[in-house]
Amino acid sequence: MRDVDDKIIYILNSSLPTPSFKPESDPATVCQDLYKELNSNYETRSNQINKCIHSSAEHVRTLKSKYENNENDLDVFKHLKKEQNKLRMLKTEVNVEEVLRARTFKVFDERCRNSFKASANPL
Repeated sequence: MRDVDDKIIYILNSSLPTPSFKPESDPATVCQDLYKELNSNYETRSNQINKCIHSSAEHVRTLKSKYENNENDLDVFKHLKKEQNKLRMLKTEVNVEEVLRARTFKVFDERCRNSFKASANPL
């Protein structure tokens, strides 16, 4: 899912022509299409991460309840700690997504600012 983010510079370099090749393609259309693809990917990833966070948080609540009822059950305790760690990692993933978005849109803006004006808040 991060394929576009990882290859943003390559995509922009191969899609956007230099001034000498400008008549062969339309930079505004290329940038607009890429912008739509980026936003679509971000929305999909954000929804998936939030769904995982919600599911994991619900699982943590269930395991906490089980552990509170029987504090001597080490298997439940281990599973609870594992699930809490997973939840922390998922929440960290939200921050990683923010960094990726900022980096990607910075590169996007550097290459597309003359031909395409993206909305002020890209998601």
